[in-house]
Amino acid sequence: MRLSSSAARILLLVALAAGAAGATLSIALAAGTAGKAAKAAAPRPSPAPAPQPPLVIPPATPPATTPPAPGPGETDETAALPMPSGAAQTLYSAAKADLLQIRMLLRNGRSQSSVGSGFLVGTGNLVLTNYHVVSQMALDPDVYVGEYVDTDGRSGPVELLAVDVLHDLAVVRVNRNGSGFFQVPEAPVKLIQGQYLYSLGNPLDLGFAISEGAYNGVVTRSFYEQLVFTGPINSGMSGGPSVTAAGVVAGVNVSKRRDGELVSFLVPVQYAQELLRRAQAQAHPPRNFNPLIAQQLLAHQRALVDRLLAEPLSIRTMGPYQVPVRESQQLRCWGRSNFRAEAEYTLDTVSCAMEAALYVSDTQQTGLVSMTHQVLRSGSLHPLQVALLATSRFRVDSIGTGRDPRLTRPACAEMFVHTASLPVRAVTCVRAYRKFAGLYNFTLLAASTDDAQASLLSRIDLAGVSYENGLRATRAFLSALGRSPARPAKRPGAHAGAS
Repeated sequence: MRLSSSAARILLLVALAAGAAGATLSIALAAGTAGKAAKAAAPRPSPAPAPQPPLVIPPATPPATTPPAPGPGETDETAALPMPSGAAQTLYSAAKADLLQIRMLLRNGRSQSSVGSGFLVGTGNLVLTNYHVVSQMALDPDVYVGEYVDTDGRSGPVELLAVDVLHDLAVVRVNRNGSGFFQVPEAPVKLIQGQYLYSLGNPLDLGFAISEGAYNGVVTRSFYEQLVFTGPINSGMSGGPSVTAAGVVAGVNVSKRRDGELVSFLVPVQYAQELLRRAQAQAHPPRNFNPLIAQQLLAHQRALVDRLLAEPLSIRTMGPYQVPVRESQQLRCWGRSNFRAEAEYTLDTVSCAMEAALYVSDTQQTGLVSMTHQVLRSGSLHPLQVALLATSRFRVDSIGTGRDPRLTRPACAEMFVHTASLPVRAVTCVRAYRKFAGLYNFTLLAASTDDAQASLLSRIDLAGVSYENGLRATRAFLSALGRSPARPAKRPGAHAGAS
């Protein structure tokens, strides 16, 4: 959960796999704008171009890709779980034989890299856990291997069979069998608001434990369904089971809210059923999981962009401009202003961003959309001062300045275009994913060029989309920028100090 926001509050989830150096990252229900639009072009004295269809000019071809290197995890320090009740202790005694700790180890030296939990299903040798618990093994099998440790201290190797990145699930095979306690039901478990659930795992790598809490509905702001568990889930419990009082598996521990108290999340058991069936049906596990993960991420981005553009973007008025936004259960918008009576200029901002991301690795999340609009206006500053202020916020040079082993360097293209009612400077930057062919990050920066005393600065970021869908979304965004009706632009000569 390394997404940060300079334009909105940060909503982060703790990864629930504590490692020797830190925890691997969980699916982030993260939101934040992908950055403020910065640096707008100064108004050009030449006449405005003739109206033409809005364009996004991308690089002529997608950037090439090369393999990346793995990155570090993140440490989470959390208080220990409270003592369980008598009912929880009884349940734990019956279940503990089938609870496992899942460790990722460096092949070279066998030192521990991360730790999570898992559980044996039925009387077989298949174990359910989270994808983020075994992601290092999936992405870099030449660097990492898996190992399990049971409640009696016995250990053995782990073989990765199947992953579901979209729901953060994985199936592994071990060299021992279950007692039959954990049964994954064929049909989804029907839960009642307030019903007690019990989550099991290895919190903070301190030993196996059980925590009590209540089911409190389904998360509506996540792209994929998750259950709200009002109870403590700490790092290291990722991949452990959450069961009813009768011992029926209702979900798999996945994450918690870092900014809340006892707000945790579970993957519904029906997605685990699906993945188990897939693992049992395949003759052999994939030799390379990267193409499979890319395939799942491509499926996600198709659904994401289709939903984003299922209907025209909503249009909001910001001073003399009209800007596109999308507000839904997955995308939320916030606004703010620097307005003060004595201020020499005003800067109004509207930002919309998703509150859910897909975990790929401890250094990479994807499947995100964010958009930001800023309107800069002044009635007292000289046009050159306004232009300088706008230019300082239109920061094309800040895109991809640091080396990122997960992505190629940005390939950018710039052009002056004209929407239906607004001349715009547009810069599109594209970065390719090194491991996952066909996936890109798109950034579009746009700045109005027709007003000496005001400037619209807009930005859209799309993470983990196909080249075609990146173009499709940025074109829709750019074409929706415009002037408010009956609000003519001020020409440079209208200012008293203009030369």
